[in-house]
Amino acid sequence: MVFKRFVEIGRVAFVAFGPHEGKLVAIVDVIDQNRALVDGPCTGVRRQAMPFKCMQLTDYVIKIPHSARQKFVRRSWEKAEISKKWTESSWAKKIEARQKRAKMNDFDRFKVMKAKKMRNRIIKREVKKLQKAASPAAKKA
Repeated sequence: MVFKRFVEIGRVAFVAFGPHEGKLVAIVDVIDQNRALVDGPCTGVRRQAMPFKCMQLTDYVIKIPHSARQKFVRRSWEKAEISKKWTESSWAKKIEARQKRAKMNDFDRFKVMKAKKMRNRIIKREVKKLQKAASPAAKKA
């Protein structure tokens, strides 16, 4: 297995669990093999030590020096448009869809079921039409 995402200064990470669950942070400094100093200037996460177990590394990296100030991290974050890139990513869209599905009530689930049934019925009807049109052509050939 070849790793593509490494722990490095400026690497943007997604906080998987803990008090800041679901937010993005930038690694500002590596404290030891278990923890990093992180900062989330645009996501509301204050500078703090965070264990690597809580973080999931993303593909995004911002250019910041070792132990950069919050002002500099914010400027680099906005220059790289990390928040915009994150909202457009499939990872963020999956998380949003999962949250939306979790908030559905019984009636919403019922409406989704009816819509899926209707969609499948339309697809099945079109497939039958195509098969019917293809079968006389196959007999002639």
